[in-house]
Amino acid sequence: MARYRGPKFRIIRRLGELPGLTQKVCTRNFPAGQHGPKKRLVKESQYALQLKEKQKLRFNYGITERQLIKYVREARRRTGSTGEILLQILENRLDNIVFRLGFASTIAGARQLINHGHIVVNDQRVTIPSFLCKVHDKISVREPSKKFVKKLIETKSGLSIPNHLDSNLETLSGNIKNNVSRDQIGVLVNELLVVEYYSRKV
Repeated sequence: MARYRGPKFRIIRRLGELPGLTQKVCTRNFPAGQHGPKKRLVKESQYALQLKEKQKLRFNYGITERQLIKYVREARRRTGSTGEILLQILENRLDNIVFRLGFASTIAGARQLINHGHIVVNDQRVTIPSFLCKVHDKISVREPSKKFVKKLIETKSGLSIPNHLDSNLETLSGNIKNNVSRDQIGVLVNELLVVEYYSRKV
């Protein structure tokens, strides 16, 4: 399944707020459809709930189904809570780190900065958005690109920097102080339902 490039409000109305997908505020709190909001609430099945939580991760972090399955397998191999480890892996992707440091307004915007060679990790240029960062890694913007990125930062609304990251918007640099804690995850998701969804597939 390819990466989603369609209407973003349609996804937000169906799944809820996804800060990595868009910073725009949606005024309608019901799913998209030509008949408007449903008058009668239909109870969702357990599978529907699991699918919705899985889709939140996919759309927020901008990853494909194949990538998410790979991350679930990696999380199951490691010791600890599979759900929390899965979220830590997703949070340690370079595109998400660049977004959380405040260098881009969305994860898609951060992915574009990385693809175009504006980002360096430990003084080495990295052009792979799925690159997994580690604790104490230093992420910064290349010197020739700082003027361009500062213009992007001026035009976007301010984002709060999580406690596990240290960001300096003046020098456009930051580093990972420690592993992200569960309460610092950028998206509201029930990771246990995601693990249950993949329990028969992985």
